Amino acid sequence: MTLWIQWYGIISQLRPVFTRTRTFLWFMAATAAISIRTDLAGVTSLVRALGLQEKYYDRLLDFFHSKSICSDRLAKAWTALVLKVLARFLLVINEHIVLVADGIKAPKTGKKMPAVKKLHQESQNNTKPEYIFGHSCQAVAVVINAAASYFALPLACRIHEGVVFSNRDKRSLLDKLIILIDSLGLSLPFYMVADAYYASAKIILPLLKKGHHLISSARSTAVAYEPATQSAKPRRGRRKLYGKKIRLKDKFNDISAFQQIPSPVYGERGITLRYLSLDLLWRPIGRVVRFVLVIHPTRGNKILFCTDTSLDPAQIIELYGIRFKIEVSFKQSVHTIGAYCYHFWMAAMSPRGNSSGNQHLHRKTEEYRDMVRRKISAYHCHIQISMIAQGLMQALSVLCHDSVWKHFGSWLRTIRPDILPSELVVALALRHSLPEFLAATPNDHILVNFIRQRLDLDRAEGLRLAA
Repeated sequence: MTLWIQWYGIISQLRPVFTRTRTFLWFMAATAAISIRTDLAGVTSLVRALGLQEKYYDRLLDFFHSKSICSDRLAKAWTALVLKVLARFLLVINEHIVLVADGIKAPKTGKKMPAVKKLHQESQNNTKPEYIFGHSCQAVAVVINAAASYFALPLACRIHEGVVFSNRDKRSLLDKLIILIDSLGLSLPFYMVADAYYASAKIILPLLKKGHHLISSARSTAVAYEPATQSAKPRRGRRKLYGKKIRLKDKFNDISAFQQIPSPVYGERGITLRYLSLDLLWRPIGRVVRFVLVIHPTRGNKILFCTDTSLDPAQIIELYGIRFKIEVSFKQSVHTIGAYCYHFWMAAMSPRGNSSGNQHLHRKTEEYRDMVRRKISAYHCHIQISMIAQGLMQALSVLCHDSVWKHFGSWLRTIRPDILPSELVVALALRHSLPEFLAATPNDHILVNFIRQRLDLDRAEGLRLAA
C-alpha cells in the first residue's frame, strides 16, 4: 500500500495538465494498468490488468484518441516533475545535468497504420533482420545517479519519420530532436550525450546558443585543424582561421603521447585506458572542441569529443560510457512496459506498399490529413504515458526501494542490497500490493473510487482486486 500512496503522490502533481477531472482519472488508470499488466497485448491488456468491465475497452480507446490530451504539455510537465522529485539524484557535472538521446525503431506490420515505413537496422546482431517495417522514434532521457549506479529516466519520445504533410517541410531527424528537447522546457544547463549520428552542426549550434553542450563520438575519418598562426606583419584580406590539418586517427600511431588512467567507464574494474586530449578547431561548427582519443585494451580505439573545452577528459570518457543506459531503458520500455505495443488502426487509410518509404500527404484532402494527425497523436499519447509509467517505476525504485523488495513477493538470485530494483521488480511489487490499496483506502479516494466502480466482478481479475 505504501508504494501506491507514493505513486499517487507523484502522479497527482500532473493534474494541472488536464482541464477535466475525468480525463485525468483515465490518465491515472491507464498509467496504473501499464505499470502492472502481465502481457503486452495493447489496450486489451490494460482492461485485464485493472479487471475492468468490457465496455471500458472503448472508453480507453477514446481516451488515447482524445483531443483533451496534449502529449507535448504532458511531457513538459513530466520533465519539471522529475527534476523536482528526483532533484538530489540527478547526475550533475560542472553544474550541468546529463541528458541522453537516441533513436529506436518499433516494428509495426500493419498496413493501415500511419507513419509506418521501411527502416534499415544498423545492428551487428545477426538475429535482427536488416530491414523492418515500423515506426522510427527519437527519445530523450535524464541520467539519475542513485545507489552507486546510473539509469536513464525517460522524459519524452516521438515518431519522427514516416509521414510528410507538406513538401515544404525540410526538417531532418536532427532538427526534430532539437524541437523535442526545446519542448521539454528545461531551465537547467545540460550535457547531451549521444552517438556519432548526432555529431552535427544542426545539433551542436542550437545547443551552444542556449548554453548547453554535446558529448559524442566522431567518425574514424574525422579531421580537425590547429588554430592558424597570425603573421606579425599586417596583410590584406581576411585573416586565416584554420592552421595545420590533422587526421585524428593518425594520432593513434604514436602511443607515447597518450596518458594512462584507470578506466572511468561505468561497470569496468581493473582496466587501464590510454587517452590523448586535443583542443582543435572543428570545421562543421567553426569552433574549438575537445577531442579525446581513447585506446581501450579490449574495445579498440575511439574518438570522442565535447564542445565544452573545460571538461576533464576522464569525465568525457565517463559520460560517454553512460550513453548505453538509454539502450537499457529502451529494453525495459519494450519488454516490460510495452510502450510501443499499441495497435491503433486507421480504417480509411490508403494501404502502404511492400517497399514503402515516407507517406506524402500533400495531395490528400484536409480531412484525410486530420485523420492521420489524430492517429499519430494517439500513438504519441500511448508512448508518453508509457514513458511516465516507466519513470514512476524508476522513481519508486529510488525513493522507496525497501518497500519494493518487501512487496516483491518472489525470489531473484541477483538480489543485492546495494542494487536498486529493476522496472520488472517494481511492476511485480505494484501488482501484488494493488488489492490492498483498493481495499484499505477510504472510499473518498478519487482514484480508488474510480477503479472500484468499473471492476468486473464476473472475471477473476476484477474479483481479485475487489477482494
